[in-house]
Amino acid sequence: MTESQIYSSIASELNLSAKQVSSVADFLDDGATVPFLARYRQEATGGLDEEQIRNVRDKLEFHRTLEDRKKTILKTIDEQDKLTDELKEQIKSCSDLNTLEDLYLPYKPKRRTRGDMAREKGLEPLAELIWAQEIEKGDPMEHATQFVDEEQEVESAEDAMNGALDIVAEWINESVEVREKLREIFQEHSVLKTEKNPAVEKRTNFEDYYDFSQKTKYLKPYQVLAINRGERENVLFVNVELWDEVTLENIDDIVITNDMSIFVPHLQDAVEDAYKRLLFPSLERELRNHLTEEADAHAIETFATNLSSLLMQPPLDHKVVMGIDPAYRSGCKVAVVDETGKYLEGTTTYPTPPQNKVAEAEEIYEKLIDKYGVNLIAIGNGTASRETEQIVANFIQKRKEKHPDEELNYLIVNEAGASVYSASKVAAEEFPDLEAAQRGNISIARRVQDPLAELVKIDPKSIGVGLYQHDVNQNQLAQSLDDVVESCVNQVGVNLNTASAPLLSHISGLSRRVAKNIVKRRETEGIFSSREQIKEIKGVGAFRFQQSAGFMRIPESENPLDNTAIHPESYEATETLCNLFNIDLSKLQQQHEAIAEKLSNIDKKQVAKQVGIGVPTLELIIENLQKPGRDPRESLPKPVLREDIMKMEDLSTGQVLEGTVRNVVDFGAFIDIGVKQDGLLHISNMADRKVDDPHDIVSVGDIVKVQIVSLDLERGRIGLALK
Repeated sequence: MTESQIYSSIASELNLSAKQVSSVADFLDDGATVPFLARYRQEATGGLDEEQIRNVRDKLEFHRTLEDRKKTILKTIDEQDKLTDELKEQIKSCSDLNTLEDLYLPYKPKRRTRGDMAREKGLEPLAELIWAQEIEKGDPMEHATQFVDEEQEVESAEDAMNGALDIVAEWINESVEVREKLREIFQEHSVLKTEKNPAVEKRTNFEDYYDFSQKTKYLKPYQVLAINRGERENVLFVNVELWDEVTLENIDDIVITNDMSIFVPHLQDAVEDAYKRLLFPSLERELRNHLTEEADAHAIETFATNLSSLLMQPPLDHKVVMGIDPAYRSGCKVAVVDETGKYLEGTTTYPTPPQNKVAEAEEIYEKLIDKYGVNLIAIGNGTASRETEQIVANFIQKRKEKHPDEELNYLIVNEAGASVYSASKVAAEEFPDLEAAQRGNISIARRVQDPLAELVKIDPKSIGVGLYQHDVNQNQLAQSLDDVVESCVNQVGVNLNTASAPLLSHISGLSRRVAKNIVKRRETEGIFSSREQIKEIKGVGAFRFQQSAGFMRIPESENPLDNTAIHPESYEATETLCNLFNIDLSKLQQQHEAIAEKLSNIDKKQVAKQVGIGVPTLELIIENLQKPGRDPRESLPKPVLREDIMKMEDLSTGQVLEGTVRNVVDFGAFIDIGVKQDGLLHISNMADRKVDDPHDIVSVGDIVKVQIVSLDLERGRIGLALK
């Protein structure tokens, strides 16, 4: 396929125009980023959003890989002098990898087979005779007798027949038609069965699969991933089963073209041999790989959706936060950060078992709160979290008696990845004088103030909002999570004068090296006062500036547009628009309501023409003039802040509580309702109708009202329903 044919094919697949696909391809090939195209090149892409552009990108990669594979296959077959015009056309017109590999199979270099050995003994003419099925009278073995040759170790007619059938079996295995039919049967009728490895004696997490059977087409993604892990850990034996008798009949119908042929019984033997020895093992592997790929894709999508929700949690501004990283024996690490996230002081307390120094810990909390004006305590949700929560809740209640008007609350923070961050190079550069153990609690405190800015410092895989993230395709997972981080960072925008290098490195078009250069320039020469100054940074040329400028925010700039999502390339058009409607750019913040009124009922097409831009760019300008410096996270509900804690024993069925969604998985969502154990909101209790995907109802970080529908105090399980 030519590039234009690829564009047409992708356009058809994604229901877009070939022009849109071609435009996106050209931009991407030139190095443009997805966020830049989605926001600043809508006229050129026909208004495509980030998801659509990424779909085009992924399809382009697939088709180009397919075309490269075709070239390799054509070259290999041609070098064997076996490339016919018909085969060449079949390969060139092929649109999926499975069929392409089926076409290549007969010519693929492979180890010496039983068929090869039979050919070396001169038995291919007999195989061709059997395969032709033209002889309808006589004894098949008489034909085989002609190939007896003791020098070639063909000592009998039976030897000759068996050798010829080995060749025929390979032809059956290499038949595109047979493999496609068998592939259909596998997909429709195969059953996956698992059983426990008898050698495993201890209890495992795979008990649901000790005696399990399910049609493969009905398997859930999480079941596939669990079974794969159980098999990998040698806990489970896994088999795929088919109804062999019916399957063999289906292959017979393709292979046997003349029921009157004297070789029919031998062909049936060859079909059975090809099926059991060659076809079944090959297509079983292919089926298992396909199931795994689909399960991987689903798990990655779930992880990406949860990560996006977590990164886009609203920041809690203007809070002095005390972060506590709970533990038992090694003690609870404590850190205080000011409203900007600057580290002030830290220590270690030992209120949890085995030391139980609660009074001593409370004294330390008291001093830090009084010294720095702490108004929020953030507790990591790891080991000893609930014990620490109980201690902090009791402390807050006692303090309220002395300071009834004081604003002091706590909340539980997902601490996943805090230990990864604390041992990282980034953390060491930020806090060179602190031990690794003291850095995690700073991360916990800062996550409350700005989840996005803090979590981008951590490998996304270490942020616990998925299932089986270490089992899935790691390259695809990394690509998907990088896409999420890139999208979230650029959607929010980054304050150039406060952002860390890890956060800056996710801005469209910037590299880690350039991000570090920006921070270095800020430290040596002071804050930036204009987007134009970015051009002075080493490594920032015209293209990098074009890609990145619109996503940078400079609140201190004299030009108010530098603190909006309006791109510098549109500043002139923005000024023309403001002149048309008598808008004073220097007073954007004070007159956004008046601006909204002036621009509410305009003829956008006509105004865009007057200003010399497209309608999408005009709409972006208007949105940012009305809400300069807007953070899209502001409209989301803030996290639930608590003063007290409940015990499981305080709960009762029918009780309605407010909770925070901690994780969303295929079968439901885990909700923090302020007791020791998260409750499970099962998918069946999410709505009055059948819910196919829990993400349609809830997202990580959502604040929800739930009713307790079941309690199991002994096992620590809480069943919830959405109110």
